[in-house]
Amino acid sequence: MSTVDFLRRDKRWLSGGFLLFLLSCFGQTFFISLFGNDIRAEHGLSHGQFGGLYMAATLVSALVLTKAGPAVDRYPARHVVLVAVPMLALGAFAMAASGHVIVLFAAVVLLRFFGQGMMTHIAFTVVGRWFTGERGRAMSVSTLGLNAGEALFPLLVVLMVAAAGWRQVWWLGAVVLLVAAFAVAALFRRERMPAPDAVHSARVSTPSWTRRQALRDPYFYLVCLAMGAPALIGNTVFFNQVHLADLRGWPLQVTATAFTVYAVSTVVFNVIGGHLVDRLTALRLVPLFLLPLGGGLLVLGLTEAQWGLFAFMALYGVTNGLSLSLFGATWPEIYGVDHLGAIRSVVVAILVFASAAGPGLSGLLIDGGVGYPHQVVVLGVYCVAVSALMVKVIAHVRNRRHRVTQSV
Repeated sequence: MSTVDFLRRDKRWLSGGFLLFLLSCFGQTFFISLFGNDIRAEHGLSHGQFGGLYMAATLVSALVLTKAGPAVDRYPARHVVLVAVPMLALGAFAMAASGHVIVLFAAVVLLRFFGQGMMTHIAFTVVGRWFTGERGRAMSVSTLGLNAGEALFPLLVVLMVAAAGWRQVWWLGAVVLLVAAFAVAALFRRERMPAPDAVHSARVSTPSWTRRQALRDPYFYLVCLAMGAPALIGNTVFFNQVHLADLRGWPLQVTATAFTVYAVSTVVFNVIGGHLVDRLTALRLVPLFLLPLGGGLLVLGLTEAQWGLFAFMALYGVTNGLSLSLFGATWPEIYGVDHLGAIRSVVVAILVFASAAGPGLSGLLIDGGVGYPHQVVVLGVYCVAVSALMVKVIAHVRNRRHRVTQSV
């Protein structure tokens, strides 16, 4: 089936997934960090203090997600959306009205849990369940919503904050979220029934594991070392983007402009990744997708010129684009789809934890005198090391999967 026919046939569900990923931006680190200097100045917080608050709030959201995540398996997607999106709007209202650090903490919890947590969890889970034979392509189309937000929001936020102030941006965001909740619910009014073709169904017929079984599998945690790296590293770099710009003497507009390069690269390799997943399977790509990010981090950490930032953004976009398709397709290939929501809730919680640990630890290290560029280089080495480990891990997982499917 051509891409045009695919989009026309499944536009309802793909549009809903696109919107969920777009709305998740309000809880993503790249978006919240754009207000970092204003928030710290308003509440008198240091880098380490704000990073610690951010880490604690994100950890709370990760813990709650392990309990709330299975709701996607139990209730229709429309009903979950009608709860999650208005609660994300409440987080935006709380951020706009925050006059005390306690309110700020509550706002970050709501934004992280319902934004980065539930929005992406709902989207990845329902798209992964609704699509089988074209899962990679469906993931790449849906996650373009996140790519669109990463491309548009940074520069838009910088301009709006300069014109109206940072609180007004959050007030507007809350209103947009409330309106969008009903649009997504309408798109998800009817759930899609997957219809895999015979050839592909034979390739992906993975017996379904329960969450308890998956959590007892050591390969689950090893694969998470790779799948969690973009969240850990991306959130660390984006959270400290203003600090890095200050260190290097770069205007903030340069950082915002670099996001466009990152977004374009992400979109291109998101689309490529979707086709590669459908053709090769996600598991074959896991050992490779972190290598561009590793190279970009080494460039960013060792180069003070502005081109280093743009090179990093382009290379990170390669990894991020591939990861968006991989993250939605890898877990169904390993553990099946019957308990996908429950299993993915733990995966997302781990990713949320990683996204919290990065900014929190980096802030403490900065306060302790550890140079941020040195931290970036270490993260680059981590990517290369984990990629080498994944070669053996994925080989074992694929062999196990082959043995199980042959015996069924």
